[in-house]
Amino acid sequence: MRAVLVGLDFGKGDFAASLEELSLLARSAGAEPIMTITGKRASPDAALFVGSGKANEIADAVLDHEIDIVIFNHALSPAQQRNLERHLKIRVVDRTSLILDIFAQRAQSHEGKVQVELAQLQHLSTRLIRGWTHLERQKGGIGLRGPGETQLETDRRLLGERVKALRAKLEKLQKQRATQRRARGRNNAFSISLVGYTNAGKSTLFNALTKARMLAADQLFATLDTTSRRIYLGEAGNVVISDTVGFIRELPHQLVAAFRATLEETINADLLLHVVDGASPMRMQQIEEVNMVLQEIGADHIPQILVWNKIDAAGLEPALERDEYDKIRRVFISAQTGSGLDLLREAIVECAKQRAAGLADVSLTASDDVNL
Repeated sequence: MRAVLVGLDFGKGDFAASLEELSLLARSAGAEPIMTITGKRASPDAALFVGSGKANEIADAVLDHEIDIVIFNHALSPAQQRNLERHLKIRVVDRTSLILDIFAQRAQSHEGKVQVELAQLQHLSTRLIRGWTHLERQKGGIGLRGPGETQLETDRRLLGERVKALRAKLEKLQKQRATQRRARGRNNAFSISLVGYTNAGKSTLFNALTKARMLAADQLFATLDTTSRRIYLGEAGNVVISDTVGFIRELPHQLVAAFRATLEETINADLLLHVVDGASPMRMQQIEEVNMVLQEIGADHIPQILVWNKIDAAGLEPALERDEYDKIRRVFISAQTGSGLDLLREAIVECAKQRAAGLADVSLTASDDVNL
């Protein structure tokens, strides 16, 4: 599917990095970016988001390059999306819809599929339009008398019923997870959640620590379904490690809400291993984005170790860094080569022993860059 990517620079954040991420998202969804159209504005155009001149430029590109879809690096309002599709005479997708589509492709478990469908329907509910005027209420007419429900109203009602059913399913799954967590708690297992920006290497690290064979691909959102494994770490005893979905800037709120049951593995963890792509020039912004989502789901109070991954690509050496209070702050590793994993295991054991000794006030933050 041939795509045109569209991004407007509003003077906020790293615009080039954001467009590069959009290209990765488009490829992850199965599209082939043919060209990127950019522009600068102080604020979005109310009708077309990009303005009429830029919209005409996009329309010309669609015709000249036989484009199948136009992907915006922004969240579009329902009206803006409709106006753009009428103007361009082609399907228009915004950043939120693109991420939702990737999640729909990648969900494997029953729970994952339910969560994605719920997020999609919540997004769709804002975009239902009057597409069936032939079924609207009319005065008189054979076969047109009756309850007077329009197709739009029917769709909204059916959609609302489906959303209610999906929420009930997720509530049931949430209770099952709570039961599993209580069982682990009775066994006094130290629980760890891997969190981080998408494609930071969480699944590769999970496999390296647990000897599991989870999918670890060089693509965005390779992991959607939370997987937990129990391992034994000497003095720390039994430790439960959970691999979770990756975060991304402007992660759709519908997804955060729908995946709350899955993300509760993070909320209830004893320790977060915040995995960072140490070779990415955007690592500090990515750390901030992850911490923002952690705050949104109520997990920002949990002790955190910053795991500086991919040191082989960044030209760094394995190391364990402490703060002025002798608390473990960062561990530099390569999950791919195994370099530094012994230091990470030592850090986990130390944190587990501290919790066991009642020292649960470990202060571990990730707020500043490494001196390279």
